[in-house]
Amino acid sequence: MIKKLKKISFITLPIALGVFLIWYSVSKFTPSDIQSIKTSFATANYWWVVLSLFFGVLSHLSRAYRWQFLLEPLGYRPRFANSVMTVLIAYLLNLLIPRSGEIARAVSIKKYEKIPFETAIGTIVAERVADVIMLLSITGIAFFLQTELLGSYLFKENEESSIYLKITFLVLFPLLGIVTYYFLKKSRNPFIQKIFKFIKGLIDGVKSIITMKKKWAFIFHTVFIWFMYVLMFYTVTFALPETTNLPFAAIIVAFVVGGFSMALTNGGLGTYPVFVASALILYHIDDNPARAFGWIMWTAQTLMVIIFGGLSFLLIPIYNRKRH
Repeated sequence: MIKKLKKISFITLPIALGVFLIWYSVSKFTPSDIQSIKTSFATANYWWVVLSLFFGVLSHLSRAYRWQFLLEPLGYRPRFANSVMTVLIAYLLNLLIPRSGEIARAVSIKKYEKIPFETAIGTIVAERVADVIMLLSITGIAFFLQTELLGSYLFKENEESSIYLKITFLVLFPLLGIVTYYFLKKSRNPFIQKIFKFIKGLIDGVKSIITMKKKWAFIFHTVFIWFMYVLMFYTVTFALPETTNLPFAAIIVAFVVGGFSMALTNGGLGTYPVFVASALILYHIDDNPARAFGWIMWTAQTLMVIIFGGLSFLLIPIYNRKRH
């Protein structure tokens, strides 16, 4: 009974949180706010959004191709079309049930390419390690670029503030990370041990990537995927006049905030537009254009996943039936 409740909560709570956040944020809008957001939607240049989605498609194709570098040393060479469609199906199912996409991806590739489930899921976990490392790296860049903003709050516009914060970031944080790692390693607390195992998994994942046969191709595609993600975000800033001249630091910070919001609810439902808008407001973008940008970005990404994921779900059995 308890296990069933946990499963139900795992599925329903993120959706409930997303719906609540949408209701709560919309309930704060005045009639003039709603009209202003409608105007932003009506006047946006959606050709930039289309270009953004093109970069999104490239990232998905690259992700499917990158998968080959993990499967080939194990003796498997799935057809590229199957790799692409299983990746898109995974994105679609993650909108419904968190982390279900990875399982569905492994099940699909087993069914259509005869790759063992355990092998497929192992390579998917290795991919996730690489993606977590990239997200943490971009997060580090965001903090580094944001030192002036932090300095203005902490040191009251002192000219030396950003220098102090940069030194702290480059020297103190790595030392703190090393000390924390050894503290976690020595601790016997079950919760701390879980954190340590997660960090050790990241380190082991990095080692496996460094020692793999086509590591440079794998690293190139990993960087390319995340570059496309950032480019997707950056391109949409040109859709609205208020966000056209955003500084690079603002784009990276808003991108990172949006990325982490995806972990809170299914596909960032309710959280992505609110979090991204909050980040843009820090950089003096008016509230309503910032909200409109967040909703345009989230809606475009979600529709892309639904359309391409849905088509892949329908086409993959047809494609493989014709092939056989």
